[in-house]
Amino acid sequence: MSSQSVHVTEPTPIPRADEILTPEALAFVAELNRRFNPVRGQLLTERGAKRERVAATGKLDFLPETASVREGDWKVAPAPAALQDRRVEMTGPASPAKMAINALNSGAKVWLADLEDASTPLWKNVVDAVLNLKDAAEGTLSYTSPEGKEYRLRTDAPLAVVVARPRGWHLNESHILVDGEQTSGALVDFGLLFFHTAKTLIAKGQGPYYYLPKMESHLEARLWNDVFVFAQDYLGVPQGTIRATVLIETIPAAFEMDEILYELRDHASGLNAGRWDYLFSIIKYFRDAGAAFTLPDRAQVAMTAPFMRAYTELLVKTCHDRGAFAMGGMAAVIPNRREPEVTAAAFEKVRNDKTREANDGFDGSWVAHPDLVPVCREVFDAVLGDRPNQLDKLRPEVHVTADQLLDVSSAAGEATEAGLRLNLYVAVAYTAVWISGNGAVAIHNLMEDAATAEISRSQVWQQIRNKTVLADTGNTVTRELVTGILAEETEKLRGEVGEETFQKYYKDASALIGDICLSEDYTDFLTIPAYELVG
Repeated sequence: MSSQSVHVTEPTPIPRADEILTPEALAFVAELNRRFNPVRGQLLTERGAKRERVAATGKLDFLPETASVREGDWKVAPAPAALQDRRVEMTGPASPAKMAINALNSGAKVWLADLEDASTPLWKNVVDAVLNLKDAAEGTLSYTSPEGKEYRLRTDAPLAVVVARPRGWHLNESHILVDGEQTSGALVDFGLLFFHTAKTLIAKGQGPYYYLPKMESHLEARLWNDVFVFAQDYLGVPQGTIRATVLIETIPAAFEMDEILYELRDHASGLNAGRWDYLFSIIKYFRDAGAAFTLPDRAQVAMTAPFMRAYTELLVKTCHDRGAFAMGGMAAVIPNRREPEVTAAAFEKVRNDKTREANDGFDGSWVAHPDLVPVCREVFDAVLGDRPNQLDKLRPEVHVTADQLLDVSSAAGEATEAGLRLNLYVAVAYTAVWISGNGAVAIHNLMEDAATAEISRSQVWQQIRNKTVLADTGNTVTRELVTGILAEETEKLRGEVGEETFQKYYKDASALIGDICLSEDYTDFLTIPAYELVG
């Protein structure tokens, strides 16, 4: 399909694709890309330049040129009624339809409909996710399994409010070409969703709400704001109808929370504290800054570590000072009915984590499985009572410095060979399933997404670089050690998944993980070379 220099390489990846890839919707996506893709390219180039400047000094700091924003007396626009109460948010992909229905029916206040880390950008997934969200907005989403089991939207209780997460600025979309060039995955996701659902959502008392991932600066937030302003004018939607929550999941963004909210102040509704992506970003930014920035095994890095406490405390304070919601991190546990004691212990850990967030002032938090919705809701109910949120809980006692945000060495724990093995196992296992078209993967009773694989492979690269000595074996992490362990963990996976599946997905995944872990040069995003394997 092509029209006026807009070309879709595969116009019918799923049935009913023509309802999404309409000439009008594609014209809108094309206009978004023509106007904003060049700026996106410039900002991505600046990311690399800034990283090089930071690498030379080993330091990040709050921006002197935006001190007036941090010191100013301003607030974001008040949240619409549909987003006033966000005490528990379900996360998960919007494709397939069964998962979308389960999320909407979960009893959560909000569903983060994920087109990003929990979704492989397989073309059929991209189109199917938009179609499912269009059907959900119209109240017609349904699914019948091959066994005849029917899934329908519940009518006995409210559905979760949809907040969709498009891809980050760094990812391209290869299946829509505008003027011969690949498009921005973020602009494709946002453009198709906004075009097909905005007016329907507004008519039912909700609206076009989004989570914005992976940003590294307020200038990237400014670009999103420019996109929103243009999009609302294009569709004749009142300015300020869009609401966006920004994931603070990169270390440079942690130094620009005020500025990011300020740029989006007419459209902002909050910030979210991501965990694995934040740690991944710290490794990425300070990968060559020496042992002081080398983390222990990732499973040992708790949110109570001083540098993580500094990050979350600053986030709550910043949000509430500006009238924005502070959203907590992910509880990724998957209940295992065959291991009730393990599940009970995991649930108690989740309860403790959510209790810390609620007491710190967070307005809500994330869970990855419907069975965790009651756990999270109970914790926040106990703190909130009849209030929809705790925007009134200001944190004037919180004063966070740059040194506190960067005090990575304050994390308790050790790097071990067991942790190295787990990192390589998880990186290969996740990447293989991602290549197969599924971005939300159950591994060891946890629902994992791309962030898990990113920090896993990044830790391995960094440990090689720093010649980390492993506490449990005394071995030094070298390319040779990693090569041997990767081969062993790959063989373990071969035995678990069978030869046919191994040859189809796991062999290429292992080769890719080996390449990026052993390379002299660091790969900024695993998903960029992995996208080449998806096609």
